[in-house]
Amino acid sequence: MQHIVCYSGGHSSALVALDVAHRYGTKNLVLLNHDMHFSVEHADIKRFKRDVADHLGVPLTFASRRNATQDQFDVCVESGAFKVNNGQELCTARLKTEPFMEWLAANASQDDSTIYYGFDGNEQDRIQRRAGIMGAQGWKTDYPLIWLERKHDSTEALGIPRPCTYSVFKHGNCIGCLKAGWQHWYIVYCTRPDIWLKAKWAEDEIGHAIHWDDGQPMYLEDMEPKFAAMKAAGIPATEHIPHQRFWAQANKIVRINLVQQALPCECIL
Repeated sequence: MQHIVCYSGGHSSALVALDVAHRYGTKNLVLLNHDMHFSVEHADIKRFKRDVADHLGVPLTFASRRNATQDQFDVCVESGAFKVNNGQELCTARLKTEPFMEWLAANASQDDSTIYYGFDGNEQDRIQRRAGIMGAQGWKTDYPLIWLERKHDSTEALGIPRPCTYSVFKHGNCIGCLKAGWQHWYIVYCTRPDIWLKAKWAEDEIGHAIHWDDGQPMYLEDMEPKFAAMKAAGIPATEHIPHQRFWAQANKIVRINLVQQALPCECIL
Protein backbone atom coordinates (compact mmCIF):
# COMPACT_ATOMS: atom_id res chain seq x y z
CA MET A 1 0.00 0.00 0.00
CA GLN A 2 1.30 3.43 -0.99
CA HIS A 3 0.66 6.08 1.68
CA ILE A 4 0.46 9.51 0.06
CA VAL A 5 0.45 12.44 2.47
CA CYS A 6 -0.76 15.78 1.12
CA TYR A 7 2.19 17.58 2.65
CA SER A 8 1.53 21.32 2.48
CA GLY A 9 4.32 22.49 4.75
CA GLY A 10 1.88 23.47 7.49
CA HIS A 11 2.02 22.03 11.00
CA SER A 12 -1.10 19.89 10.58
CA SER A 13 0.21 18.16 7.46
CA ALA A 14 3.49 17.48 9.27
CA LEU A 15 1.59 15.77 12.11
CA VAL A 16 -0.23 13.67 9.51
CA ALA A 17 3.10 12.62 8.00
CA LEU A 18 4.47 11.70 11.43
CA ASP A 19 1.40 9.69 12.47
CA VAL A 20 1.16 7.85 9.16
CA ALA A 21 4.85 6.97 9.40
CA HIS A 22 4.36 5.78 12.98
CA ARG A 23 1.46 3.52 12.03
CA TYR A 24 2.61 2.20 8.66
CA GLY A 25 6.34 2.84 8.45
CA THR A 26 8.20 4.90 5.87
CA LYS A 27 8.94 2.34 3.16
CA ASN A 28 5.94 3.31 1.01
CA LEU A 29 5.42 6.81 2.40
CA VAL A 30 5.18 9.72 -0.05
CA LEU A 31 5.37 13.33 1.15
CA LEU A 32 3.67 15.05 -1.75
CA ASN A 33 4.14 18.81 -1.83
CA HIS A 34 3.23 21.67 -4.13
CA ASP A 35 6.26 23.91 -3.88
CA MET A 36 5.06 27.51 -4.03
CA HIS A 37 7.09 30.45 -5.33
CA PHE A 38 9.54 31.78 -2.75
CA SER A 39 7.93 35.24 -2.82
CA VAL A 40 4.65 33.92 -1.32
CA GLU A 41 5.82 30.83 0.60
CA HIS A 42 8.03 31.89 3.48
CA ALA A 43 11.56 30.47 3.57
CA ASP A 44 10.90 29.07 7.05
CA ILE A 45 8.01 26.98 5.70
CA LYS A 46 10.44 25.50 3.18
CA ARG A 47 12.87 24.85 6.04
CA PHE A 48 10.12 23.16 8.07
CA LYS A 49 9.14 20.86 5.21
CA ARG A 50 12.75 19.70 4.86
CA ASP A 51 13.27 19.25 8.61
CA VAL A 52 10.26 16.96 9.02
CA ALA A 53 11.16 15.00 5.88
CA ASP A 54 14.74 14.60 7.10
CA HIS A 55 13.49 13.42 10.49
CA LEU A 56 11.46 10.70 8.77
CA GLY A 57 14.21 9.89 6.29
CA VAL A 58 11.77 10.35 3.42
CA PRO A 59 12.49 12.62 0.45
CA LEU A 60 10.11 15.36 -0.56
CA THR A 61 8.12 14.59 -3.70
CA PHE A 62 6.98 17.61 -5.66
CA ALA A 63 3.84 17.91 -7.76
CA SER A 64 4.21 21.49 -8.89
CA ARG A 65 3.20 23.59 -11.85
CA ARG A 66 5.71 23.29 -14.66
CA ASN A 67 6.30 27.05 -14.68
CA ALA A 68 7.83 27.40 -11.23
CA THR A 69 8.27 31.18 -11.59
CA GLN A 70 4.54 31.88 -11.21
CA ASP A 71 2.75 32.74 -7.99
CA GLN A 72 -1.01 32.84 -7.37
CA PHE A 73 -1.38 36.26 -8.98
CA ASP A 74 0.53 35.32 -12.12
CA VAL A 75 -1.61 32.26 -12.88
CA CYS A 76 -4.80 34.25 -12.33
CA VAL A 77 -3.71 37.09 -14.61
CA GLU A 78 -2.62 34.54 -17.21
CA SER A 79 -6.11 33.02 -17.17
CA GLY A 80 -7.94 36.33 -16.75
CA ALA A 81 -9.88 35.30 -13.63
CA PHE A 82 -9.57 34.68 -9.91
CA LYS A 83 -12.00 31.74 -9.89
CA VAL A 84 -12.93 28.86 -12.17
CA ASN A 85 -16.49 27.99 -13.14
CA ASN A 86 -17.31 25.99 -10.00
CA GLY A 87 -16.30 28.89 -7.76
CA GLN A 88 -12.94 27.39 -6.77
CA GLU A 89 -10.04 29.81 -6.62
CA LEU A 90 -8.19 29.47 -9.89
CA CYS A 91 -4.80 29.52 -8.19
CA THR A 92 -5.73 26.35 -6.27
CA ALA A 93 -6.77 24.65 -9.49
CA ARG A 94 -3.66 25.64 -11.44
CA LEU A 95 -0.99 25.45 -8.73
CA LYS A 96 -2.26 22.48 -6.72
CA THR A 97 -5.23 20.45 -8.03
CA GLU A 98 -4.08 20.01 -11.63
CA PRO A 99 -0.46 19.03 -10.79
CA PHE A 100 -1.78 16.77 -8.01
CA MET A 101 -4.13 14.86 -10.30
CA GLU A 102 -1.43 14.59 -12.98
CA TRP A 103 0.98 13.13 -10.41
CA LEU A 104 -1.59 10.62 -9.16
CA ALA A 105 -2.39 9.47 -12.70
CA ALA A 106 1.29 8.88 -13.41
CA ASN A 107 2.52 7.52 -10.08
CA ALA A 108 -0.27 5.95 -8.04
CA SER A 109 -2.79 3.14 -8.24
CA GLN A 110 -6.31 3.49 -6.91
CA ASP A 111 -6.22 -0.12 -5.73
CA ASP A 112 -3.00 0.26 -3.74
CA SER A 113 -2.97 3.87 -2.50
CA THR A 114 -4.45 5.90 0.32
CA ILE A 115 -4.28 9.70 0.31
CA TYR A 116 -4.01 11.44 3.69
CA TYR A 117 -5.22 14.96 4.51
CA GLY A 118 -4.63 17.24 7.50
CA PHE A 119 -8.24 18.08 8.36
CA ASP A 120 -9.12 17.81 12.04
CA GLY A 121 -12.27 17.09 14.02
CA ASN A 122 -13.49 20.67 13.66
CA GLU A 123 -13.50 20.35 9.87
CA GLN A 124 -16.08 17.63 9.31
CA ASP A 125 -17.56 19.49 6.34
CA ARG A 126 -14.17 19.60 4.62
CA ILE A 127 -13.60 15.91 5.37
CA GLN A 128 -16.95 14.91 3.90
CA ARG A 129 -16.46 17.11 0.86
CA ARG A 130 -12.93 15.84 0.16
CA ALA A 131 -13.88 12.20 0.75
CA GLY A 132 -16.80 12.63 -1.65
CA ILE A 133 -14.76 14.30 -4.38
CA MET A 134 -11.87 11.84 -4.25
CA GLY A 135 -14.12 8.83 -3.70
CA ALA A 136 -16.14 9.67 -6.81
CA GLN A 137 -12.89 9.43 -8.75
CA GLY A 138 -11.99 6.10 -7.18
CA TRP A 139 -9.40 7.24 -4.62
CA LYS A 140 -9.30 6.21 -0.95
CA THR A 141 -8.69 8.95 1.62
CA ASP A 142 -7.97 9.06 5.34
CA TYR A 143 -7.70 11.76 8.00
CA PRO A 144 -5.16 10.94 10.74
CA LEU A 145 -5.97 13.99 12.86
CA ILE A 146 -9.31 12.38 13.75
CA TRP A 147 -7.81 8.97 14.56
CA LEU A 148 -8.61 7.87 18.11
CA GLU A 149 -5.04 6.69 18.64
CA ARG A 150 -2.45 9.27 17.68
CA LYS A 151 1.24 9.57 18.45
CA HIS A 152 2.19 13.17 17.72
CA ASP A 153 0.69 16.47 18.86
CA SER A 154 3.50 18.85 17.95
CA THR A 155 6.73 18.89 16.00
CA GLU A 156 8.38 20.89 18.79
CA ALA A 157 8.41 17.69 20.85
CA LEU A 158 10.80 16.32 18.21
CA GLY A 159 12.98 19.42 18.28
CA ILE A 160 11.49 20.79 15.06
CA PRO A 161 10.04 24.30 15.52
CA ARG A 162 7.00 25.05 13.41
CA PRO A 163 7.37 27.83 10.81
CA CYS A 164 7.84 31.32 12.23
CA THR A 165 4.83 32.46 10.20
CA TYR A 166 2.63 30.89 12.89
CA SER A 167 3.49 33.83 15.14
CA VAL A 168 1.14 35.88 12.96
CA PHE A 169 -0.88 33.47 10.83
CA LYS A 170 -2.88 30.40 11.81
CA HIS A 171 -1.75 28.37 8.81
CA GLY A 172 1.05 27.72 6.36
CA ASN A 173 -0.79 28.94 3.28
CA CYS A 174 0.55 31.36 0.71
CA ILE A 175 0.93 34.92 1.93
CA GLY A 176 -1.71 36.81 0.01
CA CYS A 177 -4.05 33.82 -0.02
CA LEU A 178 -6.94 34.44 -2.41
CA LYS A 179 -9.27 32.45 -0.14
CA ALA A 180 -8.46 34.50 2.95
CA GLY A 181 -10.55 37.23 4.49
CA TRP A 182 -9.74 40.85 5.27
CA GLN A 183 -7.93 40.08 8.52
CA HIS A 184 -5.33 38.13 6.54
CA TRP A 185 -5.08 40.93 4.00
CA TYR A 186 -4.58 43.53 6.72
CA ILE A 187 -1.48 41.56 7.72
CA VAL A 188 -0.35 41.58 4.09
CA TYR A 189 -0.92 45.34 3.92
CA CYS A 190 1.14 45.91 7.07
CA THR A 191 3.96 43.43 6.54
CA ARG A 192 4.24 42.61 2.84
CA PRO A 193 3.66 45.74 0.73
CA ASP A 194 5.26 43.94 -2.23
CA ILE A 195 2.52 41.29 -2.21
CA TRP A 196 -0.16 43.93 -1.60
CA LEU A 197 1.00 45.85 -4.67
CA LYS A 198 1.13 42.72 -6.81
CA ALA A 199 -2.40 41.78 -5.75
CA LYS A 200 -3.59 45.27 -6.73
CA TRP A 201 -1.84 44.80 -10.07
CA ALA A 202 -3.68 41.50 -10.57
CA GLU A 203 -7.03 43.13 -9.82
CA ASP A 204 -6.28 45.88 -12.35
CA GLU A 205 -5.16 43.41 -15.02
CA ILE A 206 -8.16 41.12 -14.58
CA GLY A 207 -10.67 43.93 -13.99
CA HIS A 208 -12.16 42.09 -11.05
CA ALA A 209 -11.91 42.20 -7.25
CA ILE A 210 -10.45 39.39 -5.16
CA HIS A 211 -13.03 40.07 -2.44
CA TRP A 212 -16.76 40.51 -2.63
CA ASP A 213 -18.68 41.87 0.37
CA ASP A 214 -22.47 41.47 0.43
CA GLY A 215 -22.48 40.68 -3.27
CA GLN A 216 -20.47 43.77 -4.20
CA PRO A 217 -16.84 43.90 -5.36
CA MET A 218 -14.45 45.36 -2.80
CA TYR A 219 -11.07 46.17 -4.31
CA LEU A 220 -7.88 46.26 -2.27
CA GLU A 221 -7.49 49.92 -3.13
CA ASP A 222 -10.87 50.58 -1.51
CA MET A 223 -9.58 49.21 1.78
CA GLU A 224 -6.35 51.18 1.88
CA PRO A 225 -7.70 54.23 3.78
CA LYS A 226 -9.21 52.01 6.47
CA PHE A 227 -6.10 49.83 6.73
CA ALA A 228 -3.89 52.91 6.93
CA ALA A 229 -6.00 54.26 9.80
CA MET A 230 -5.90 50.88 11.55
CA LYS A 231 -2.14 50.65 11.20
CA ALA A 232 -1.68 54.21 12.46
CA ALA A 233 -3.90 53.39 15.45
CA GLY A 234 -1.77 50.38 16.33
CA ILE A 235 -4.24 47.62 15.47
CA PRO A 236 -2.05 44.48 15.63
CA ALA A 237 -1.49 42.64 12.38
CA THR A 238 -2.33 39.11 13.48
CA GLU A 239 -4.81 36.29 12.96
CA HIS A 240 -4.56 35.27 16.60
CA ILE A 241 -7.26 37.71 17.70
CA PRO A 242 -10.69 36.14 17.07
CA HIS A 243 -12.31 37.52 13.96
CA GLN A 244 -15.29 39.25 15.60
CA ARG A 245 -13.21 40.84 18.37
CA PHE A 246 -10.56 41.97 15.91
CA TRP A 247 -13.04 43.83 13.71
CA ALA A 248 -15.07 45.21 16.60
CA GLN A 249 -11.92 46.80 17.97
CA ALA A 250 -10.69 47.98 14.58
CA ASN A 251 -14.02 49.50 13.55
CA LYS A 252 -14.39 51.29 16.88
CA ILE A 253 -10.93 52.84 16.73
CA VAL A 254 -11.16 53.82 13.07
CA ARG A 255 -14.59 55.38 13.64
CA ILE A 256 -13.26 57.40 16.61
CA ASN A 257 -10.30 58.60 14.56
CA LEU A 258 -12.56 59.69 11.73
CA VAL A 259 -14.81 61.59 14.14
CA GLN A 260 -11.82 63.33 15.72
CA GLN A 261 -10.51 64.35 12.29
CA ALA A 262 -13.92 65.82 11.45
CA LEU A 263 -14.21 68.03 14.58
CA PRO A 264 -14.28 71.75 13.78
CA CYS A 265 -11.43 73.97 14.82
CA GLU A 266 -12.08 75.63 18.21
CA CYS A 267 -9.37 78.27 18.03
CA ILE A 268 -10.44 81.76 19.22
CA LEU A 269 -8.86 84.72 17.50
